[in-house]
Amino acid sequence: MSEKVTVEEVKRVAELAQLELTAEETPRMLRDLNAILEYVAELNELDTKGIVPLAQVNELLEGAEAGVLRPDVVKPSLDRAVVFSQAPEADQNFFKVPKVIEK
Repeated sequence: MSEKVTVEEVKRVAELAQLELTAEETPRMLRDLNAILEYVAELNELDTKGIVPLAQVNELLEGAEAGVLRPDVVKPSLDRAVVFSQAPEADQNFFKVPKVIEK
């Protein structure tokens, strides 16, 4: 793979993810991201013709293992008034939480 992630791109991704990378973490993140992309490029070279795409991994299971999912059962939910009465701050429809994103 010829294209590599640059230090500037690592810093931009960290900024978008609201991460503060130290000077020691940036080169390590650069190395890790490039290793991930190299592995993905390697996977893209595999011949997958004739391989049936799966929507779920459990489609591979057979017999008793195939039925490991629990059945859907309708159950009553929590009482809204009780839940909201226990919240530190709420209105009739929503929980109020402190703002955590500044940008």
